[in-house]
Amino acid sequence: MTGQSRGCGSPLHGGIPRRTWLQAGGCSALAGLAGLWGGLAQGATPVASKAGAGRAKSAIMIFLSGGASHIDTWDLKPQAPLEYRGPFQPIHTSAPGIELCEHLPLLSQQAHRLAIVRSLGDGGRGTGDHHAGYYYNLTGHAPDQTFHRLLNARTPYPDDWPSIASVVSLKRPPHPQLPSAITLPQKEGAPEYTRPGQFAARLGIEFDPLFVDGSREKPLAFAPPALALQSEISVGRMQNRRELLALVDAAQRRAEGSDSLGNYGKHQSKAFSLLTSQASKSAFDLQQESEPLRERYGTGIMGMSLLLARRLVEAGVPFITVFYKANKELDSLCKSGGGWDTHGNNFNCLKDRLLPELDRPLSTLLEDLAERGLLDETMVIVTSEMGRKPKIGDPRSGGVNGAGRDHWTACQSVLLAGGGIRGGQVYGTTDRNAEYPADRPVGPEHIAQTIYHAMGIDDLTAYDRQNRPFSLMESGQPLTELF
Repeated sequence: MTGQSRGCGSPLHGGIPRRTWLQAGGCSALAGLAGLWGGLAQGATPVASKAGAGRAKSAIMIFLSGGASHIDTWDLKPQAPLEYRGPFQPIHTSAPGIELCEHLPLLSQQAHRLAIVRSLGDGGRGTGDHHAGYYYNLTGHAPDQTFHRLLNARTPYPDDWPSIASVVSLKRPPHPQLPSAITLPQKEGAPEYTRPGQFAARLGIEFDPLFVDGSREKPLAFAPPALALQSEISVGRMQNRRELLALVDAAQRRAEGSDSLGNYGKHQSKAFSLLTSQASKSAFDLQQESEPLRERYGTGIMGMSLLLARRLVEAGVPFITVFYKANKELDSLCKSGGGWDTHGNNFNCLKDRLLPELDRPLSTLLEDLAERGLLDETMVIVTSEMGRKPKIGDPRSGGVNGAGRDHWTACQSVLLAGGGIRGGQVYGTTDRNAEYPADRPVGPEHIAQTIYHAMGIDDLTAYDRQNRPFSLMESGQPLTELF
């Protein structure tokens, strides 16, 4: 990945080289693992106990990659002119006064658990394109001028602001066996268009999420890179390598007269623990769930990703991100790159593919968390990098006849549930055509602050490599009215 090298020979944060001879079958197993463990930070802050904050022990962020159309889902405008509103009709929900799209019938019965923020926009600070939208919504920080200059050629930089997930990883106490932040079923946009904003960046790679791979072809077979040793590597051999590495590190520490390897050793210990722990492997085993429950979620990759997210919540993982896995069949059908970027055929793609693929898993996740007594302590966020242009017709895909919607970063909606959020409410409004926020406009920084508030993280101080303090977020305020 350009701008943030992760190869086997790359230096770790702190200048300690990786040893390529210590690999469980090559880079795929241990390369990068030494920096995955966000819970190892000294001074990690506990969950706050003040009223209205700190109820969420975990968060699940569902990211509808490509840019989900707000006007066709959560913020329909049935009174707008036809060239804006499209053919979809709103339906009543389980929350009085709240309507959702007719093609979300299951989620409409969970609306009493949802808070819908309809007045989110980038305030002109974005670029109108994907990289900047990812960065802003995943970090809460407005994109800098490099995004405006490079657009989708702007790679992740080591001094970027960290993702919300990585900040949570920094601030939460360590998980005994698992990473503090896990992303699935993919690293978004990799390798050609790896999206900025997913990483720990200036915090150091030790706070990066663990990226877990899943596929549409085998939706039960998630593959965390550290949970499988190649056949010629036994657990016993792995333990022998661990002991040998400890001896080498101790010798190097004595030679250098420094304890700079201390944190590196902790990261290695976590990597070995994940490789050899049966409890860690169990958390990713969806076969342990009953077949009827898997069918409730829907057995595709989105359903299994959300079911795995619920299992990780039960295992105590603080932050799980679920990106929408691109469907290659939608690429030509929707001019979308396989995701929610519906430049063409917007309405058929939503009605027949995208909305059903979200409706069942998301509604089941909310219901399942509630049934298990977990929703009140688990915050669920549904967001995207942008909305879609309310006026129908994208010149790049046939104009009005192409029935697509172009990018639109001026306005989008976010769903929030659980973690102390009061369901059955709407925050903010948009204008008559859903083009711009009208009442109580907010930016992604407000959503980030709301997540931190829900998780009881009120100290957003971090320290650079020279141990100088800096603020992880100075803008925005939590939307405390939602609690």
